Amino acid sequence: MTVFGSFSFFFILAAFLIPTVILGLQGKSNKTYNMIMNLLFLIIIFSNVSNGNVNKTIYAAICLVIFTIWQMMIIKGYIAYRKRENKTSTFYIVVILSILPLVISKSMPFIDKHLSFIGFLGISYLTFKGVQIVMETRDGLIKEQLPLDRLIYFILYFPAVSSGPIDRYRRFDKDISTVPTSEQYQEMLYIGINRIFQGFLYKFIIGYLINNELLLKLNDISWISTFQREIIYMYGYSLYLFFDFAGYSAFAIGVSYIMGVRTPENFNKPFISRNIKDFWNRWHMTLSFWFRDYVYMRLVFWITKKKWIKDRIAISNIGYVVLFMLMGIWHVAGGAALQYIVYGLYHALIMVLYNYFEKWNKKHKKWPQKNKFVHVFSIFLTFNFICFGFYIFSGHLTNYWQSGNFLHS
Repeated sequence: MTVFGSFSFFFILAAFLIPTVILGLQGKSNKTYNMIMNLLFLIIIFSNVSNGNVNKTIYAAICLVIFTIWQMMIIKGYIAYRKRENKTSTFYIVVILSILPLVISKSMPFIDKHLSFIGFLGISYLTFKGVQIVMETRDGLIKEQLPLDRLIYFILYFPAVSSGPIDRYRRFDKDISTVPTSEQYQEMLYIGINRIFQGFLYKFIIGYLINNELLLKLNDISWISTFQREIIYMYGYSLYLFFDFAGYSAFAIGVSYIMGVRTPENFNKPFISRNIKDFWNRWHMTLSFWFRDYVYMRLVFWITKKKWIKDRIAISNIGYVVLFMLMGIWHVAGGAALQYIVYGLYHALIMVLYNYFEKWNKKHKKWPQKNKFVHVFSIFLTFNFICFGFYIFSGHLTNYWQSGNFLHS
């Protein structure tokens, strides 16, 4: 039973949320009950995620327990260490140790496909949360010893365990530490229910129709060429990916609001972006902002501090290349790598090109920002660049190229 993947999951979830709602409407704390419910749903999710394969379920559960203990030791240990010393080298070692389980999980299938069981559902997002706490401790934003129950609750928060959104600890902890009044909870409940219905519309109606009535039936259409079929697939897959993913995020946000947690938004009309930078401020925002804050900004600051390169545009471009290469590598799963690496390189390239264009346009002012025609054309152009990127991501471009069909299109 995957998270938000079936109607039976929602029926079970609705039953467990009844006490949460009753306590919330009475203006009482539901934190303790939600923590217990969170643990029960982790058990439900991991007992069904391997499609009845008992061995895989046991392996996944063991990996999850080991991972959680590992992250708790690292986080608690580093917070205690920071009170005594502040060595940069220790910080780097701690970050490496924190991401080590993810690296092992991603690399094992390339060594031996039979080792793909090393890992579990959502290991990436859980790792990002752990690394985030370590980095914010290093920055002095987190100074106190974090309560173990709240820390585990944050790391293993089940609505966001599979695909995010990626919350920040201080914001999450503030929500669970504050008991909303009955009136405040009524508003959160209203928002939560609306987001869940939006999720049903996006994922189970629009996304389902695009996938089942278009993408899966494309090969049955005989009167279009292979090239035309690939073009239709490119746009169809891009829309399907958005509605499926945004639907999942809406579910996670909706359930979180009902549980008293204002989980941040993950999508903000990404297909009306004016340029590639605007797109990454709208698409999978919590992941995009995580990479921006904890990878890109730190790398740019480090290069600037070392004074290795003086050109700010060059430093920025290096940051983008590293950022999108890491994002491409992060998507690698089950031994499949090529399309994700190419996807990362593609976005790095268009970010670098846009960076130079932006610099050139500031000087020559050939591309007016407030012109309506330019605005609409910018959206159209960006949309096509983005769809081609998702086409690469889907793996269809790789298959199309390797089949040699592009030579006869």
